[in-house]
Amino acid sequence: MLYVFDMDGVLFRMNDPLPFAAETIARLKYEGHSVYYLTNNSSKSRADYVTKLAGFGIETSEDCVMTSAFATGKLFQQRREIGKKVFVVGEVGLKTELSSVGMVVEEYDPNTEFDFVVAGWDRQFTYEKLSHAHFAIVAGAEFIATNRDATYPDAEGRTLPGSGAIVAAIETCSGVTPFTVGKPATFSLELILEISGYSPDETIVVGDRLDTDIAIANAANATSVLVLTGVSTADEATNAPEDWKPDFVIQDLSQIP
Repeated sequence: MLYVFDMDGVLFRMNDPLPFAAETIARLKYEGHSVYYLTNNSSKSRADYVTKLAGFGIETSEDCVMTSAFATGKLFQQRREIGKKVFVVGEVGLKTELSSVGMVVEEYDPNTEFDFVVAGWDRQFTYEKLSHAHFAIVAGAEFIATNRDATYPDAEGRTLPGSGAIVAAIETCSGVTPFTVGKPATFSLELILEISGYSPDETIVVGDRLDTDIAIANAANATSVLVLTGVSTADEATNAPEDWKPDFVIQDLSQIP
């Protein structure tokens, strides 16, 4: 079987590991399963996540990590847009992944004709960045969102404003709705299936959010598992619309089916 784990709220919260994460991953690998990681967080590169997971006792390679930043780069490759100019509202991980596939990531200049504005999580988001994204889109740049997560899990059970809040601000002032790459759109999960060689009926997606993790699994016809260590609650799962209903609900990763 192929197990696809979300990370924030499932394996860790910011810099704090969650219970049974390393033990569960080790057990699944020992039993012969393949394990991949899928996150909407665009702020880090795949290499950053490999290092972060290693700090929690989870060994993996970049090939097994899919971020919305890397998926956005793959989208540009598939669309044969390599070499075009991008204004990025996001952190270094997003810029790194886009540059690595050959996109030209530039700082804003009113004399530059940008082909794309790509927006992700940006903890240094400012009115100036909002203005620059607005100017570029109004001038004709295509607007792409890495994801539209309203929040991200923080330490001690709190949440932080997510990429969705930033994307919404840009959408509001530009009047343009972006193409969204990350969950719940199935593009990133389909990339994992293509790379790994598994089919949806051989795939189990484990996540903490009904609107992204469970929704993408259900849309792709994979098995969905909600773990209650992150954002969504058991009551929300019970009352969720059909597209968001998980096949399994577990308290923590020790109960993984």
